[in-house]
Amino acid sequence: MREFELTCRIGRELREDDVRKVAARELRLRPNAVINVVDPTKSFQPTYPGAAATCVIAHRSVDARGDVVYRYKIQAFLAEENWKPYSLPEYRDVHDAEPVIVIGAGPAGLFAALKLLTLGKRPVILERGKDVHARKGDMAKLSREGKVNPDSNYCYGEGGAGAFSDGKLYTRSTKRGDVREVLYQLVAFGANPQILVDSHPHVGTDKLPRVVENIRRCIESHGGSYHFNTRVTDISRDADGVFTVTAATGETFRSKAVILATGHSARDIYELFDAKGWSLEAKGFAMGVRVEHPQSLINRSRYHGQWEPGMPAAEYSFAVQETMETDPDSPERGVFSFCMCPGGILVPSSTEDGALVLNGMSNSARSSQWANAGVVVQIEPEDIPAEYASDGAFALMNFQRDVERRMYAYVASKGAANPLAAPAQRLVDFCEGQESETLPETSYHPGVVSAPLHELLPPMIAERLQKAFPDVENGRVRGYYTNDALLLAVESRTSSPIRIPRNPKTLQADSVEGLFPCGEGAGYAGGIVSSAIDGINCAVAAAAL
Repeated sequence: MREFELTCRIGRELREDDVRKVAARELRLRPNAVINVVDPTKSFQPTYPGAAATCVIAHRSVDARGDVVYRYKIQAFLAEENWKPYSLPEYRDVHDAEPVIVIGAGPAGLFAALKLLTLGKRPVILERGKDVHARKGDMAKLSREGKVNPDSNYCYGEGGAGAFSDGKLYTRSTKRGDVREVLYQLVAFGANPQILVDSHPHVGTDKLPRVVENIRRCIESHGGSYHFNTRVTDISRDADGVFTVTAATGETFRSKAVILATGHSARDIYELFDAKGWSLEAKGFAMGVRVEHPQSLINRSRYHGQWEPGMPAAEYSFAVQETMETDPDSPERGVFSFCMCPGGILVPSSTEDGALVLNGMSNSARSSQWANAGVVVQIEPEDIPAEYASDGAFALMNFQRDVERRMYAYVASKGAANPLAAPAQRLVDFCEGQESETLPETSYHPGVVSAPLHELLPPMIAERLQKAFPDVENGRVRGYYTNDALLLAVESRTSSPIRIPRNPKTLQADSVEGLFPCGEGAGYAGGIVSSAIDGINCAVAAAAL
């Protein structure tokens, strides 16, 4: 197999004849050689028998370094290399098969359940929240009234946090598994086929609910089952190796294998582990703010003034290493952009009363007038203030919760109409230590309250952000460092602050044979695709018991 690149102006389709012409030259074939061109984004793929080669469109990205073009990566296979299209494994009828309990219906849980179908096991999915459509009402109350349903919100419910957080699918790593198994299934269930080739694919918050619902229909039609409003309160393992999982409803479920895919915010699961004496360990995570710019500013910057209607909304990313200004001997920590949402909006992601958490999302069109991203600072266990030293595995989680409560308390002290209004500050004011007298318009529906975030955020975070933001302007995103940008706090649910230790080969929890900690909540993934891959791997391990 050889690879070569082609470019095409945005707004035009890549011509198959152009692919054939370059492929013939690269493969040293005669100019009129018969060459098949396969575009995975199209449902019909005409091919010619006896072709000398097959070219597959493998990757597409935007390149704005000169004229704005799409840059395509083409994989070329000679006939003797016998290229075959990717095909998904077949789902089997499992109505009468052995059950495997899957706790959580986020990406890890759903893809674990789909994999179980292919392996002849019956997934029994327990989800503390509601189905993907019913949970929308609770999220509306969250934004309009600041009322938190602790079991149904932006983090809990069918589809998990990813269902209403843009659906970014940036992971391309093949170290843990085959990314195609995730992407091709998403397409089969209704996602845009462009995700198969785009460098920064996303599904869109408006499209994901239908995809998630189609996954449910597939699982149920093949014999799996869903149990919504079923928050797990106990997990026990009998002497015969069979688990009994108990829900708050009083229902019990039994299986010899349990996949635990509860997400990064299920603090009660960690508390359950602790009460049983099962292993937990503190894990580094990242915390910071959501940064919101006018999308037009990001478009001008990233496209070097060449953006036109019809071009994709521009994105940005950066990562730097910073120390604290007041402590030059402090360790360098990563400061980086996270979960960038071009043409997006900000939403409240609190999962409990008295705490404030923000997240960002985009619809498929990415047509909002704002761009937002998390900009966060990496925090390691040794960075946590001394008062948390006795908290053991819960040190970082308790620190995380206290910062979320501090933001909520500040807003409450200002008498905001919506209790989930966000403390906010203009970007340059934050860096200069000045509280903002006025605030720009924002996409955040609960509203904002002017706040001294440089004082409210822990110094280890605030000082590193203050050093990093001006650096973004210098050679990364021109125009970024401006008071037209708004910082809102707090972005704190980047990943789990606790890990559930597991055997790297069997994927079973160190403390409990037959229990498979999985995905973001267990500390082994970060995002939709990596969580889905981890779910697939845990399903394979669970089915082998």
